[in-house]
Amino acid sequence: MKKFIQQFPIAVRSIMWLKSQLGLKKFDSSAQYWDERYRRQGDSGFGSYAHLAEFKAKIINEFVQSNHVKSVIEFGCGDGNQLTYLLIPKYTGVDVSAHAIERCKHLFMGDQSKSFMTTDAFDGTLTADLTMSLDVIYHLVEDDVFESYMAQLFKASERFVIIYSSNEDKPKVMDHVRSRKFSTWIDTYRPDFKLIQFIPNKYPVGSPGKEIKSIADFYIYERQI
Repeated sequence: MKKFIQQFPIAVRSIMWLKSQLGLKKFDSSAQYWDERYRRQGDSGFGSYAHLAEFKAKIINEFVQSNHVKSVIEFGCGDGNQLTYLLIPKYTGVDVSAHAIERCKHLFMGDQSKSFMTTDAFDGTLTADLTMSLDVIYHLVEDDVFESYMAQLFKASERFVIIYSSNEDKPKVMDHVRSRKFSTWIDTYRPDFKLIQFIPNKYPVGSPGKEIKSIADFYIYERQI
């Protein structure tokens, strides 16, 4: 934990402040944590705002345009702020938190190109050209939740999967943060998808500058037909 605080001093202090201000309950599960966070008007975190959101949007928008992607499903859409940076013809946002979904519906009210639903409401039959997981996997601290999430993410994809996450196994450093080597799961359970592009973060931990850093990188997979 001490090493984590040294790497992410601003992030840790901000999370601790947020928890004190929002009165977040004792951690019980990842689903409970995020639903309670959004209910208390918390946000999706640093990765969905400012320079990190802009970096992610540049990569995603260029990929969508160059590969003629017409439809996208994002699993873990959060508060919708990242989506304000994205240019996607048809978008479906799915999230475990009903409070996050209501906020997204309000934010994009009247935009017919976007729809939102809770994870419980997603019946598993909807598919899209591209599915996305942005800053989500390292928050799935329970093994069964991780397994279910990955299965759903790849089942819903017709062509591509974009994952923005860390990709190494590490013990939990906070109640809601556990880094996983998700690529092992893909190699084992979805060998029909191959990694076609790796894009390192523009603001990695340890790099110079005062901006908030990220442990995530881009991993882009394509279904092999």
